[in-house]
Amino acid sequence: MKHLTHLAASAVFALLVAAPAFGAGDAWLTSYDAAVKQAKKTGKPIMADFTGSDWCTWCMKLHQEVFSKPEFKKWAAKNVILLEVDFPHQTPQAKSLVDQNMRLERKYHDVLPGFPTVLFMNADGTVFGKYGYDEGGPDRWTHMASRLLPLQKPAGKQAKM
Repeated sequence: MKHLTHLAASAVFALLVAAPAFGAGDAWLTSYDAAVKQAKKTGKPIMADFTGSDWCTWCMKLHQEVFSKPEFKKWAAKNVILLEVDFPHQTPQAKSLVDQNMRLERKYHDVLPGFPTVLFMNADGTVFGKYGYDEGGPDRWTHMASRLLPLQKPAGKQAKM
């Protein structure tokens, strides 16, 4: 019985440690390379959320009021590849993820006024739009974000921008 309890506790611990790797949930990627690969495959742009998930009040509001809602998830699945670029203070991250996020922060430093900043970019990393927290919930947010998106080509073809 002790072995079963230890096994269950180990499984719960593994899930808790792995949870931050899933980012904001559902379809959010944390690997820039995986996001680029999906963007090239689908022709969709990357929507990169630069966030401080465990300390930034406005980041948490954006996730709670917009990114966690079904309306946003439906819009995102149709329009973008989601990438979370997180800079937590308390939540542990793998060194490779910390290194990747620091490289991305240095690369896009000139267009990152603070957190949260959501960058819209092509598969080649070229930024064509920027957004952040905005009151009004998922309907307003997705409406405004849609205005930043280029016309999309059918899935499987890379959009030229």
